[in-house]
Amino acid sequence: MIISVFGTFTGCEVWQEPGRVYFLNCVPGANEAWQKLATMYADMYGVEVTIRTVSSDDHAGAFLAALDGGDAPTAFQFGTTEEFAQLRGYCMDLTGTDVLGQMTTGDFNLVDANGAVRAIGYSYEAFGIIVNKALLEQAGHSLEDICDFETLRTVANDIHSRSTELGFDAFASAGLAPSSSWRFAGKLADVPLFYELRDRGTFSMQTEITGAYLDQYRQAWDLYVENSAADQVFLSSSTEEMSVEEFGTGKAVFLQHNASVYGELVGSAYAMDPKQLTMIPVYCGVEGEKNAALCCNENGYWAVNSGASEADRKATLDFLNWVVTSEYGIGILREQFGGLPFKAAGNALTGFYSDANMLIAQGRYAITGSVTSDEAWEDALAAALAVYAADQTEENWKKVKTAFVDGWNTEKALSNNETD
Repeated sequence: MIISVFGTFTGCEVWQEPGRVYFLNCVPGANEAWQKLATMYADMYGVEVTIRTVSSDDHAGAFLAALDGGDAPTAFQFGTTEEFAQLRGYCMDLTGTDVLGQMTTGDFNLVDANGAVRAIGYSYEAFGIIVNKALLEQAGHSLEDICDFETLRTVANDIHSRSTELGFDAFASAGLAPSSSWRFAGKLADVPLFYELRDRGTFSMQTEITGAYLDQYRQAWDLYVENSAADQVFLSSSTEEMSVEEFGTGKAVFLQHNASVYGELVGSAYAMDPKQLTMIPVYCGVEGEKNAALCCNENGYWAVNSGASEADRKATLDFLNWVVTSEYGIGILREQFGGLPFKAAGNALTGFYSDANMLIAQGRYAITGSVTSDEAWEDALAAALAVYAADQTEENWKKVKTAFVDGWNTEKALSNNETD
């Protein structure tokens, strides 16, 4: 519906068409949620809100096609920095807007060369090291004992050395079976990639790397496999399910995993006490990591169409601000997207996402960037890690380095050729 309002000008009434909201949603699973938000907002404020959901993986292409169709969205969603490169010319500068002011961190946003915020990183998946606080205390330690890699290693080494006496070990198995390898050839590998790309000033997947933080990657991996009850020779067949079961049944103090495993741990399968669970950052020995928050990979971005009318841009910004400040809006976003970097989400987030937001609110930097999305690269890295885990020689570590650096650069070169 189009609603018009009267205004006055030199004593005469004139029609003023209010702005509208036309949001291009690229997450089909969230369509119902967005439609609910649109209906409620329209009923409350009398503003036209249209949600169009597309299933295409080419989010940039979907937006550009809508432009060509003559009915351009006033706001749109996309998922990668590569898509941002195609769309940045259509992304309004959000600096100083109310919705941007509602964010707890700017770490997830996309900023242009001039420092203008062009897209909002609206949600994230968190991962880190899950801790069973009860077992940690039973072993004579506390969370306060752990603030970086050295302190984590000291605690883990102590627990592992007394595992027979304690009845549990430090880490759950670092499985490299296909169901589990993503945790180490993917998520753990995000950490050294983050630090190297941060040093370069870019998080583009098209950037060649040198492996500047591979020593730190090796330290973290060695810590996991050397302080676990699992036989390193058989890690290539160790599954995610096995690792979660070890942790869930009280056989390990630490488990590297995503925040999404929280429901399984506290649910009927293991019925762990939520009060005894927390998530801490992935420490690997990088300078300054005491100030790190959890690893947080962006799930996607919102942008406002700079080519929309001033009235439509204002209406769209008002709508997005309502979504991230209202109890109803935040509730629906939480159900759909997990971690939310908005002030109103602080008390609404549960599980390990509350840990993520707490650390961010303390001013720590999130280890960001969904950079390890190449399946072939991850598979090759996992295979090399399995060889190294079974026989931790320098020669075998060179194979990991080759898979990490040369494999990455080869895949990126191929990807660049495809997009040229």
